[in-house]
Amino acid sequence: MQDTGDFNDRVSDAPSDNWVYRILPPWLWPYAQLARWDRPIGWQLLMWPCFWSATLAANAAIGEGLYSGSLLVSHLLLYFIGAVAMRGAGCTYNDLVDHEIDMEVARTRSRPLPSGRVTRAHAKIFIGLQALVGLFVLLQFNWFTVFLGVLSLGIVALYPYAKRFTDWPQFYLGLAFSWGALMGWAGILGGLSFAAVLLYAASVAWTIGYDTIYAHQDKEDDELIGVRSTARLFGDRTRVWLIGLYGLTLVLMFAAFALAGANLIAFLALFGAAGMFAWQIVRLDINDAAQCLALFKSNNRVGLIIFFGLFVSLLFAIP
Repeated sequence: MQDTGDFNDRVSDAPSDNWVYRILPPWLWPYAQLARWDRPIGWQLLMWPCFWSATLAANAAIGEGLYSGSLLVSHLLLYFIGAVAMRGAGCTYNDLVDHEIDMEVARTRSRPLPSGRVTRAHAKIFIGLQALVGLFVLLQFNWFTVFLGVLSLGIVALYPYAKRFTDWPQFYLGLAFSWGALMGWAGILGGLSFAAVLLYAASVAWTIGYDTIYAHQDKEDDELIGVRSTARLFGDRTRVWLIGLYGLTLVLMFAAFALAGANLIAFLALFGAAGMFAWQIVRLDINDAAQCLALFKSNNRVGLIIFFGLFVSLLFAIP
């Protein structure tokens, strides 16, 4: 195996000790980097709204006499596989669209496409392979959920271009990354309800918040090349905006949980998530790129806390 101390095949903002470099052969490394397998935070953040929604729907299903534990577990497994596959396909597509921009940004110019380690043709084939995995996962659900999944493709296709025409590309990311908040509910109950819509809106607000923190890493390069973001828009008022966005997330989730009949444990988890949000806001230094990345990644724990609360709530509600 190639010496893992050789950084010529690495991406500058990814950990060099990831399993990708220990297990996969070197010729697969660029494809793993395109799919961001060496940076799991992306698929984790894509997965949590799916997990929240499916588990919240299971809580609601108990009241309707429709609960199935085996169905929920199988769906959670499918959402995990789908999140990894579709996040990988989305990142590969995004890198194709942003090929020239990535060459101008210090943090991204070492990625496989701008560095020349993967051709555009091979990247397109790789998107197709990942999309096939996503399609296989999608077809395991009811037809209403399949329809919802297909609808999301339009938003996914638009997102990479959003930074060119709006200061709110994080909003478009939120629309795409939060879609699982609708899918999870539909997969369990075969339709949608106001609770699912509220959970989706909460997830959108959450995504705008955490991705604004992430975008502060690149704001100087973005300004030079004309790329727009909420980080540039909010600037020194980012903390104030985060209070609003994270506050809205909590209010909408509280309402969704109440409508779905979740019990006290789920609401206590929201209290824990509020503490994590407050910690992010207090700690934030928008001029410290390393800290911004760390705070962004801490949102995985937020997602886990909320899911844990919903899951334990479900266990106590089962007759």
